[in-house]
Parts: sequence; C-alpha cells; structure tokens
Amino acid sequence: MADQEMKGKRASLMIMVFVFQVLSAHLHGCFAATGQGQRLWKRSTVHPTVVNGFGSSVFLPVSGNVYPLGYYSVELKIGNPPKPFQLDIDTGSDLTWVQCDAPCTGCTQPRDRLYKPVRNNFLPCKDPICAALNSPKSNPCKNPNEKCGFQVEYADRGSVLGVMVSDNFPLGLVNGSLSNPLLAFGCGYRLQNRGPHPPPTTAGVLGLGKSKASISSQLSGMGITKNVVGHCFSGRGGGFLFLGADFVPKSGMTWTPMLQNSFDKHYSSGPAELLFGGKPTGVKGLNVIFDSGATYTYLSSKVYQTVLNLIRKDLTGKQLRDVKDNALPICWKGAKPFKSVRDVRNYFNTLVLSFAGANNNKLVLPPEAYLIVTERGNVCLGILSGTEAGLGITNVIGDISLQDKLVIYDNENQRIGWASADCTRKPR
Repeated sequence: MADQEMKGKRASLMIMVFVFQVLSAHLHGCFAATGQGQRLWKRSTVHPTVVNGFGSSVFLPVSGNVYPLGYYSVELKIGNPPKPFQLDIDTGSDLTWVQCDAPCTGCTQPRDRLYKPVRNNFLPCKDPICAALNSPKSNPCKNPNEKCGFQVEYADRGSVLGVMVSDNFPLGLVNGSLSNPLLAFGCGYRLQNRGPHPPPTTAGVLGLGKSKASISSQLSGMGITKNVVGHCFSGRGGGFLFLGADFVPKSGMTWTPMLQNSFDKHYSSGPAELLFGGKPTGVKGLNVIFDSGATYTYLSSKVYQTVLNLIRKDLTGKQLRDVKDNALPICWKGAKPFKSVRDVRNYFNTLVLSFAGANNNKLVLPPEAYLIVTERGNVCLGILSGTEAGLGITNVIGDISLQDKLVIYDNENQRIGWASADCTRKPR
C-alpha cells in the first residue's frame, strides 16, 4: 500500500453550472411509472415546533478524513420509503445531487444503491430553484414546464449531468421533532472524472453554498431551520455538521464578514494579510474562499511560491530532506518514518491569515493545518498551487486547514466564524 495514490477529490470548487430544459422525449423510460400518475412522495406532514418563526436545527455525525480518504461526508435519507445516501459535504457548491438510476453512466455505486426517480417528481424549468442554479444569468428554459436539467463542472475536472427532482428528506431536529420536507436536488445520471485521482466513494454531494438552491437555503425558506451551516472536522477523522443556529456559541468565535458580490456564490472573506512565524510575508489583500469540498488549501501561484520559499528557507539546517511521494507534490523525509504531524510540528512554523477590519481577526494555521504524514511516513505540504489546479488566482481554504475548528457560515448575519474545538465531542 506504500505506493497507493491519494484517494478522493482534491479541489471540488464548483466552477460552472449549466441549466437547460430537458425535453420529455429524451427521458422516456428514465422515470419509473407510478400507477395512475400518483406521486410516491408527499409533502411534509410532521412539522417542527417553531420558535421565533424558525423550528430548530439538524445535527448530523460526520465520517471521513483528509488523508488518506480525502473528504468528509454525512448520511441523509431520501424518498418514501427513505433510502440512505452518503454525501460529500461541500460548502463550495450549491447543488446537492445523488447518483441516479435513470439509467446511469459513470456511477460508482451499485445499482441497488442509486436513487430511483419517479415520473412525477421532476422539477419544472419555471421553478425558482432552477433559476437560482443559473443565477446571475437568466433562466435558459424556453418551455417553463419542461424538466430542469443541469450540468456541473468542478475544479478537479469532474462533472455531472442530470435532471432536477424533488423528494422527501426525513430529518430529526434537535428539539425532538421530526420534519419531512420536500427538497429539490439533482438526479445525476452521467458522471465523468477526467482528473488524475479517482472520485470519492460517496453517492453524491451535499451542496451547502449561499444560493437559494442549496439545502440549507431551502430549509430556511420553509422555516425549518435558520440559514446557518456549521461543521467541525476532527484531524483524527469524523466530526459533526449542523444546519440551523442552535449550536452557534454566544462567545469565543472569531467572526469576519462575508464578501458581498452578486456574482460570487462562494463563502469568501478578505482582504487578509499572510504572516509566517508571526512576521509579515509581504502578501496582502488576499480574498479567500472557505470550501469544505476541497481536501487541501490552494493559493494562487505567486502566493503559493512565497509560502513554499519561506517554508524551505525555514527548514535549512533541519534534519528533513526532499523526497518523492505519490500523495502530494512537495514532501520531506526524516531520519526515520514519522507517525503523525505531531512528530514534525517543531520543524515548521505557523501561518496566519490576518483579516482587515477593526477587530484584526486572525485565522491561525499551525503545522497540523497544512501538513499530512503519509503511509510511507513522509511529511507532505497540504498547500497547493491553485493556478496549476485550474483555479486561476482564487485562494481556497480547504479541509486540511479547517480541521479541529468549529467553522460557521452564518447567512443570517452575512459572516463566517471559527474557533478551535474538539470535533469528537458534540456541542451542548
């Protein structure tokens, strides 16, 4: 297994969504017949207890890790009767989609674990969710009653083609009530992976971005939860995810405003200055995207090169030497194999993103937030060139740098917050 390459995706930032109408003739046989046109899904019949106009929060245990898996995921049930699907947690995209038996090409799940759409649960082009996916462009559908098709392209060169559907998502709320909302999501029936790494083994993606199409926005629009997303990914694997405001701490969080840009659907903040070992690097004015769908952190080429040069200079005279490892491009080996990042943290310095503003808020990235130790016992740099990955000048804070932190995307107050946390413990 020493030669095993990194599994999972590496940069899943959603870079393009195409929305189009699907002519009914193109999907003959795709949707299972349901008798006399009867719908197999129903609208929510169990309503949450509403407090101040909003119900409660959804709390979900998380599985996964940065290495060797490459992603964090949650299980959600969909349909009637409910069927479980393991979904990749992605704050870098809006669209939730599952692999779909319509039939499917390129799907990684066995056929009995695919979502089976029914004839009457497709989303028409005139639905606001369809328009939200294409925003800020106008809705391209000529016939408002045709099916809403989609194609998503990700930065890791993966893509998915499908049709939008709606179905029930049974959810247990932390106030003890049950909700069964009808939510819109993608039925992905043509998957492509043109990147160098195999796709995740999950059944699809849980899109938690800012637009009205995301699951968090849909739940908020129904009054079930507030439009707040929080996650805590443990460096040892696992963690938790919540939708709603019940678990937002009253103190101890560092908050920075979300950038307001009608063309930017991502959770971004800035400008920030980059510090290394507590000292200025000369890098200022950075805008960054917080993206749980990216395994690693990506910096534009000039910033990346600055960081790499500083790390290499800092390692001069220390007992580490360059080594090739399939896991990542930049790796070092010691006198003997390392067991964890704790073994090498004293060789490396802390990076800090200092955000402009009255509070001078800082995102502190200790060595554990940008290094991995591989199966070979080498230490590798989990910061990559975003330019080489096809992200242009975009800077992305990925899972490696979000580990062991409670990270909250507060769409109600247009802010992003973080705090160090033990992600193996459920918050009160």
